[in-house]
Amino acid sequence: MSESTLLPELIALSAQRTPQAAALTHGAATLSYAELDSAVGKFASGMVELGLRRGERVAIYLDKRFETVVASFGAPAAGAVFVPVNPLLKPEQVAFILQDCNVRVLVTSPERMALLEQALTQCPDLRHVVITDSASHTIAASLAPSVACLQWTALLGTAHRPGHRVVDVDMAAILYTSGSTGKPKGVVLSHRNMVGGAKSVASYLDNNAQDTLLAALPLSFDAGFSQLTTAFHAGARVVLLNNLMPRDVLKAMEREKVTGLTAVPPLYIQLTQLEWPESINRNLRYFANTGGRMPRETLTMLRQRVPSAKPFLMYGLTEAFRSTYLPPEEVDRRPDSIGKAIPNAEILVLREDGSTCDPDEPGELVHRGALVGQGYWNDAEKTAERYKLLAPDAPGRHAGLQLPEYAVFSGDNVRMDAEGFLYFIGRRDEMMKTSGYRVSPTEVEEVLYATRLVAECVAFGVEHPALGQAIQVIATAPVAEPGAPSESAELSSRLLQECRSRMPAYMVPSGIQIVAGPLPRNPNGKIDRKLLSTNWAAHGTP
Repeated sequence: MSESTLLPELIALSAQRTPQAAALTHGAATLSYAELDSAVGKFASGMVELGLRRGERVAIYLDKRFETVVASFGAPAAGAVFVPVNPLLKPEQVAFILQDCNVRVLVTSPERMALLEQALTQCPDLRHVVITDSASHTIAASLAPSVACLQWTALLGTAHRPGHRVVDVDMAAILYTSGSTGKPKGVVLSHRNMVGGAKSVASYLDNNAQDTLLAALPLSFDAGFSQLTTAFHAGARVVLLNNLMPRDVLKAMEREKVTGLTAVPPLYIQLTQLEWPESINRNLRYFANTGGRMPRETLTMLRQRVPSAKPFLMYGLTEAFRSTYLPPEEVDRRPDSIGKAIPNAEILVLREDGSTCDPDEPGELVHRGALVGQGYWNDAEKTAERYKLLAPDAPGRHAGLQLPEYAVFSGDNVRMDAEGFLYFIGRRDEMMKTSGYRVSPTEVEEVLYATRLVAECVAFGVEHPALGQAIQVIATAPVAEPGAPSESAELSSRLLQECRSRMPAYMVPSGIQIVAGPLPRNPNGKIDRKLLSTNWAAHGTP
């Protein structure tokens, strides 16, 4: 049996092996591999019929449902590139992504389309909107003349058309992640990146055709989408779950006899507060953590809930998919470690000059190998900051090699012990990690400034037992205007209300403190975020 090299082949090859096996479950409905593969092929034919050219972008703004998965694999099957958009994002954020990567086709639902009507006027490259349900005629009237609207069933009714020829180093996806400039960055991933990642993760999780994986994370996350790719590589079944209330997660695990769960620490913390049905322990082979460090107490409680399940603690970054995992047999010996490199990856710890650190010497985590992405879409400056050439004498490099090699420099400080196990120390930049999401301080600040209710503001992360980090804001009030909030508490409450209406829930600050201005500056004249966050950590005040 041939090996998958292109992303859609993960489904196609499993369909050849076991066409009637269950591939995807949503609610009470299940698609077999044959049915899923057929739908992917029909979507690809529809994209080609629309005139979509090789490498053009297809955005998918949906919750988890069959159409989301079909479009995600169908777009690259046509030779195009899929762009999963987090369903929690607000219309303005969705519009930014569509503009940034010049999206040609948008796949969405009538309900979500109603939210986007105004925002889509800012997307001049958009040519087609595919609506999942039967409201396309109503929606078409609200679109620009240059944008055509069609229904999902009509698209899949197109006659077979072969997709554009692509190879494994061609683009397959652009995954957007928060950037230090305040705007999300589009990480470009190739077919090789995504298929190689699926094979690597499936190998150490020992995924097999008898597995049922619960897709609890957003599919716009690399770790969330990985639940699909690893399962399809192994011929396993994926259960799509949108409602992440802890009790609903446990009910789904019990009902569907889930064997593998990957989630972020905040969800695991909530789950440990509940009683788990005994049948979950009988079925669950493993649980895996991503998106931040698992608190030791939470890990202990999870192992008490499901003693038969193996714990996998993982570290990764979208720019290189996944980097390390801690084997279950090492968890008791070194629970604070992020483990060793995953299969088909090498993790280096380097000094500022590019030389290799000694054991236990802090340095930057650098990822080399087939999983290294292709850079940030349309952002050469940021790409150059993160994707750098390895030194000619770096591990794995040899004097006779003529072509250079790019690796991902993570921006994270780590140390590696004498046995090769890695330990996370801290981030080099100012990104915040909350509820498994990476959030840029500037992204939060821009929303606050847009309210015109603050003169100055600064956002930073503070340690939080459930969220990983909570977002704290220090702000100064503008010169009072008629109708403006007059008291600090009133202004703080008003700002939080504005944040809730303008931001996804995970981005809303946990607290906003109003202080007298101006805020302190660093030698470059910028607001001194580091000083404010350090003072807050030490004293709880700016």
